[in-house]
Amino acid sequence: MDYPVTGLHHITACASGAQEDVDFFTQVVGQRLIKQTILFDGRYAHYHLYYANGKAEPGTVMTTFPYQRVKGRPGSGQIQATVYTVAKGTLTFWIDHLNKHRVVHRGIHERFGQNFVHFEHPSGLAIEVIEDPNEKRDGWVTPEIAHSESVRGFHGPLLSVREVEEEERFLIEACGFRKTGVDGAYHRFEIGTGGANKTLVLLHEPTKPSGSWGFGAGTAHHVALDVHDDEALAQQKGLFEELGYTDCSEIKDRNYFHSIYVRSPGGILVECAATAPGGFARDEPFGQLGTHLLLPPWFEHRRAEILGMLDPIRVPDWHAPLTAPATAASRRTDATFIPVEREAVAR
Repeated sequence: MDYPVTGLHHITACASGAQEDVDFFTQVVGQRLIKQTILFDGRYAHYHLYYANGKAEPGTVMTTFPYQRVKGRPGSGQIQATVYTVAKGTLTFWIDHLNKHRVVHRGIHERFGQNFVHFEHPSGLAIEVIEDPNEKRDGWVTPEIAHSESVRGFHGPLLSVREVEEEERFLIEACGFRKTGVDGAYHRFEIGTGGANKTLVLLHEPTKPSGSWGFGAGTAHHVALDVHDDEALAQQKGLFEELGYTDCSEIKDRNYFHSIYVRSPGGILVECAATAPGGFARDEPFGQLGTHLLLPPWFEHRRAEILGMLDPIRVPDWHAPLTAPATAASRRTDATFIPVEREAVAR
């Protein structure tokens, strides 16, 4: 059968300090900050930051909630590492680059015949860059990272599970992946043409305690799979329910995309997302993506109040807008924010 899922859409994780998150993803990983907004759900004002390649394409988008209120518990049933592709022969550059920024790494290792380097975000989130000679997407250029060495987008996340069998069934029967390899404790699944942006890898860790599922600093929250449109999203929801995954959420409007969420058998939260018309440029010009905080117009009169709940962040100089920012828009019409004591969120 033809499955709605085509590959990866985005990955979402919980960081800790907002500025250290911006610095890490823009200067160390070298992605473009494409969106500054806030978490619409809940009673507290938290940043929701989006990073991507230069074209802000699905399959390159890393989103974070700097969430200092609660520390997450890493474990199984979570994304163990977010894996980006880089060009073949560039890992020596990445070793030097990480050393320059004093980022601890584990050197060069190999999985499924591909070389990679594992390192960590300041909050403890695990990141990897893996060589892929077939990667054709364009990366984002920074003063320190040229196009030839840039991260191009996701290869695919590394997912920790205590048991493989039921998670394997979910990926194959409910999402349309096929199993293409085993390398020790690693089980590879691919969809479509496979390779970059179309790969998930399960890491079998049978004795590892379960990690936390809610928002918590230093843990990844969910992986989002890409579907073409709202019709495909509804089809995927029906497929989940047909197979007995009845905890699938209703379709949610996330402004830039529409989504459903389901908890997979291994504990990983899986989202399916269809990009909305206009995508990430629907509420600010493409040349100004990520350069200012977006609030719904009906919250603009409370901007000072909301900013008072958020640690100020500085956008890198190379993200300067081309023209004056436009007024942002959103479909959310109501929210109640509860101030967090400043000392409780101090870095």
